[in-house]
Amino acid sequence: MSNNNFEFGTRLIHNEHSVDKDSGAVSVPINHTSTFHQFDFDSFGKYDYARSGNPTREILEDTIAHLEGGTRGFAFASGMAAISTAFLLLSKEDHVLICEDVYGGTFRLVSQVLHRFGIEHSFIDTTDLNKVKESIKENTKMIYVETPSNPLLKITDLKEVCRIAKENGCLTFVDNTFLTPALQRPLELGADIVLHSATKFLSGHSDVVAGLAVVKDEKLGEQLGFLQNTFGAVLGVQDCWLVLRGLKTLQVRLKQSQASAQKIAEYLETVPEVNHVYYPGLKNYAGGDIHFKQSDGPGAVLSFRLDNADTVRTFVDQLKIPVFAVSLGAVESILSYPAKMSHAAMPKEERESRGIHDGLLRLSVGLESVEDLIEDFENGFEKIRLKNKKKEKQFN
Repeated sequence: MSNNNFEFGTRLIHNEHSVDKDSGAVSVPINHTSTFHQFDFDSFGKYDYARSGNPTREILEDTIAHLEGGTRGFAFASGMAAISTAFLLLSKEDHVLICEDVYGGTFRLVSQVLHRFGIEHSFIDTTDLNKVKESIKENTKMIYVETPSNPLLKITDLKEVCRIAKENGCLTFVDNTFLTPALQRPLELGADIVLHSATKFLSGHSDVVAGLAVVKDEKLGEQLGFLQNTFGAVLGVQDCWLVLRGLKTLQVRLKQSQASAQKIAEYLETVPEVNHVYYPGLKNYAGGDIHFKQSDGPGAVLSFRLDNADTVRTFVDQLKIPVFAVSLGAVESILSYPAKMSHAAMPKEERESRGIHDGLLRLSVGLESVEDLIEDFENGFEKIRLKNKKKEKQFN
């Protein structure tokens, strides 16, 4: 039985890089070097300068390519470094379509940086396939998708969007950070580039900042490799090792976090103080049927909406377990406030027009006891109830 025939969880641990061929070490060697001696004056070896290639980084790049079903992977200094470098495949006067509630860093890149170089963009609801078709222009070169999207967890039909893109000579980029290849493999559905903030679920321990990209087409890989080497925002070898270590436990971490997220989402639907819950695992969720055709699970991230910012403040101040912070995908549960964190770069009117309300919270569920998390949340909601009762008394 070859490694390629193993189940996903086994392949995370047992692959061609599981054992160092020279020493037998079961942990990847960390090559702390900036340059490489050349033994032959006329014929240089595979590695020359670490920006262009390093054995430790190459193992991570090969590993993510294998897991995503691609031909070539790339490791960058951050998720935004990966996304920014991929966008540089575009040229002046090219046009890109982007899902409207995209991550705030991507919004900032497109709206405040790329437009200065003559790259046009349109933010659209990519869940509406007719809108996607109508929005394509003669100079449209790329469709950029998050599914589930960040932070409203909207579901885009990847197979159909990729088909529309190919019919119009466009590339499709997919940010797969929320689900990882453990739950969704966009290249198998026709995407051209898959992108990750490996800071999140792939590494999983809030101890590294990293970005990854994977392509299926060799020619596209050569182009992205040229850009990676040219701009040099590569991932350091120590961080490469940390991501590789985190990958070994990806499936078990995600399995438990996802199961807890399902229970928390169902609980939140019963809470009167919660106006709406965004989670693909809920019954009759918008786009849920599409999601489960292209994914193997709902993931471990959900969002929910309270009345306003004051209510959010009351709730958050009472909690003891979740970290209130930027980021997601870690062993500890992380509660984020998109309006001031992930989407702070988006003007208020832009956020609200997309449904990113001041009462919205995003929860990345970690590995704590789900019963403890729900009890902690219930204490937060009880604090809101007590505060509301006091207000009622004041007005009566």
